[in-house]
Amino acid sequence: MIIDIFTLLKKHLKKILDPSEERENETETIENILKGINFRGSNLWVLIFAIFIASLGLNVNSTAVIIGAMLISPLMGPIMGIGLGIGINDFELIKKAFRNLAIATLFGILTSTLYFLLSPLNEARSELLARTTPTIYDVLIAFFGGMAGIVASSTKFKGNVIPGVAIATALMPPLCTAGFGLASGNLTYFFGAFYLYMINSVFIAFATTLGVKLMHFSKKTFVDKNRQKKVQQIVYGILFLTLVPSVYITYNMIKTNIFETNAFRFITNEINYPNTFIVSKHIQPDSISVTLIGKDLSEDYIILLHQKMEQYNLKDCKLNIIQGLGKNQEEGKRDELNNLVLQDFYKKNQEQSKILKKEIIQLRTAINNYAIYDSLGSKIAPEIKILFPSVRNIALTKIIRTDVNNNNTDTLTVAILDYHNIPPEEETQRFHNWLCTRMNTTQLEIIQHQ
Repeated sequence: MIIDIFTLLKKHLKKILDPSEERENETETIENILKGINFRGSNLWVLIFAIFIASLGLNVNSTAVIIGAMLISPLMGPIMGIGLGIGINDFELIKKAFRNLAIATLFGILTSTLYFLLSPLNEARSELLARTTPTIYDVLIAFFGGMAGIVASSTKFKGNVIPGVAIATALMPPLCTAGFGLASGNLTYFFGAFYLYMINSVFIAFATTLGVKLMHFSKKTFVDKNRQKKVQQIVYGILFLTLVPSVYITYNMIKTNIFETNAFRFITNEINYPNTFIVSKHIQPDSISVTLIGKDLSEDYIILLHQKMEQYNLKDCKLNIIQGLGKNQEEGKRDELNNLVLQDFYKKNQEQSKILKKEIIQLRTAINNYAIYDSLGSKIAPEIKILFPSVRNIALTKIIRTDVNNNNTDTLTVAILDYHNIPPEEETQRFHNWLCTRMNTTQLEIIQHQ
């Protein structure tokens, strides 16, 4: 019974996960990828303009502008071409795709460098800094993005997957950040950003290769078997040489990520001394520095902390405890701490002040919009007396009207009129039109009585 259920479940999963029914003809899939490989003419100009847009977005810290640049960027083409070439043993395609990727990368860096040399904004903002320190998550995003890209490229219903992959893997921003590093003379930014760009490119290409092999694309064959063997050796050699550094880099990133996670867990779980507070923590590959205020940790407690570090795989890591900031000999550090606290307090007050100012402006605007009606009646009374002598009194106000059927609301101006004698309908309409023009409104309702 259990075996039957397992078999049925297996068949059902295979049915709903099998993409073969939606798969496009293999030749058409390859042709679609080949179309995006070449970087010359209009394709190269599109890249240059996309680089300018992405650089502007990074410069002004605008996420929306950066996303727009990634949507129009054609960088995915040669990267997927490299993966396709490796997957089907097409050495000529690999060389062509590599050549075009090199052209695109060179033009991208030169364009972004030129922009940042001319731009008056030289500050490295958060969108720029985020592209200088790659993490393991960037590797995973690039790999799964590449898998999504090749699966989508091989189906009839591509939808918005390819643009989505371009946004998720973020090829453009690190290329522009590398240009910023060159323009500002900061090689750390350049190598960090270019390193992220290479990670994205390598793992998208690797995912494409893996997808092509899993979908059993036809491999290129040669009449000359020796030539075929030589091409295969070169192809797998390129694949090996490309993947080995990436695997090494990924290993180091994972190792660093695990170390930082363990360090944060250690600080959070173990440094809990009564009446002592953590001011700052600084984690480096070989040391952890923690600054404390309040009651000093005892020597025994510090020894115990060093012993517990082994439980978090931090045995070879040095622990620096900075405390005693209230003592006279630490006046400099205490003043620095007080300065940081005051700066933080000032910053929070400034932010709160901005919010309150904005609310005050909004409230004043709302009050003025209503208060204007208090004096408007007396201002237009002389005109009404001459133009519409039948009017005795007028009261003006603004109300919110709600439609009970669909719950929509709108603002309505109401004029309450008191007449000597009820005027003809023509005069009432003429008064309505005049008052709308005089008050600069289209939403006006007149309530009249004698």
